[in-house]
Amino acid sequence: MHPLPEGIITILTAFAPLFSDRVWQHAQVLLLGAILTPGKRTVSSVLCVMGLSKAKRFANYHRVLNRAVWRTRQGSHILLGLLLRAFCPTGWVVLGVDETIERRSGKKIAQIGCYRDGARSTKESRGALFWLEVGLYDAACQSALVS
Repeated sequence: MHPLPEGIITILTAFAPLFSDRVWQHAQVLLLGAILTPGKRTVSSVLCVMGLSKAKRFANYHRVLNRAVWRTRQGSHILLGLLLRAFCPTGWVVLGVDETIERRSGKKIAQIGCYRDGARSTKESRGALFWLEVGLYDAACQSALVS
């Protein structure tokens, strides 16, 4: 593993309990590579930047994202705690919530639902994905910090 600045190590180690030891080693490489990779951040391009394009166990890095079991709810709790400590250590916190509908079509799209767009002139409904975005605002300075 490449040497990292102390600040990045502190943030990354907060997420270590989400993974098993073996998966955590691969996840660290992918996280560091995603920071360093220009353009599209596919697993293959991340591994090329990290010098692992010829690695024997190349497929194991792909499995971090599609097969490895990790706890996303616990991860979101850790992330929120880190954001609150970094940006709003003493003041009030305001969370802005936005609902977004993204139109999609196809038979193999997971979690697709049938939604009606209120802005459209017809009463027709479309297949779409429903996204919920949350923005963190610092009440003291009245500006958006994260979206």
